[in-house]
Amino acid sequence: MGYPYKLPDLAYAQDALEPYVDAATMGFHHDKHHAAYVNNLNKALEGHPELQGTDLYALLSDLDSVPADIRGAVRNNGGGHANHSLFWKVMKPGAGGVPSGKLAEAIDSTFGSFDAFKEQFTKAGMTQFGSGWAWLSVDSNGGLVVSSTPNQDTPLSAGMIPVLGLDVWEHAYYLKYQNLRGNYISAWWEVVDWDAVASNYSAVQVAMDIADVVGRVKSSWNKIFG
Repeated sequence: MGYPYKLPDLAYAQDALEPYVDAATMGFHHDKHHAAYVNNLNKALEGHPELQGTDLYALLSDLDSVPADIRGAVRNNGGGHANHSLFWKVMKPGAGGVPSGKLAEAIDSTFGSFDAFKEQFTKAGMTQFGSGWAWLSVDSNGGLVVSSTPNQDTPLSAGMIPVLGLDVWEHAYYLKYQNLRGNYISAWWEVVDWDAVASNYSAVQVAMDIADVVGRVKSSWNKIFG
C-alpha cells in the first residue's frame, strides 16, 4: 500500500453478497465512500513528499510522527482506506459457517467457543456508539482480541493487527436495514470468508515467528492489506 493510493477492485460483483449485503449499498460503499477516503488521503499527502514513500501501515501505527497539519486527515482517510481494504477481503459469496484449523483452535482457546466469540464480537459492533468498527485482532503477544474503534480508527494505532473487521457506520447498512444494526450484523455473518480470515491470522503468526516487532507488523500488514 503506497502513494498514490488506489481504490482496490472488489473480488466479486456488487450484487454477489445478496441478500445479506445489497448491491445498492455495495455500490455507494465501495465506489463513493471508500473512493473518497482514497482521494482525500492522496490529497493530504501530496504536499508531503517525505511521507509518500512510507507504507500506510507505518503511518497509522505511529500517528504522532505524522505532521500535525495532516494528522487528522491521515488518521481518518488513511484509516478509512485501510479498514475498507480489509473489509472487502473478508467477505465472499456463499461463505459464512465457522472457522477451522489453527484459527478455530485459537478462538476456542481464547473465548471458550466460536459461539462465545461471535457473541462478544457482535456485542462490540452493537455497542460501538455512533460510527465505527468491530475487530478481531492479534496483539503483540500473538493473542486474539475483540475490540471496537470509533470512526475510522484502526487497531494498528494501538499496536494490534486486525484480521477481521466489521464496518458499523450507517453507510454500511442503512439502505437495506435502516436503523436495525443488529439485523445487519446477523446477516453479515453469512458472508464472512473464514478462509480469508484464517489466511490473515496465519500471516501474522508466521511473521511473528521470523521477525521482530516492526518487521512482523510490516510483513503481516503487506500480506493482509497489500
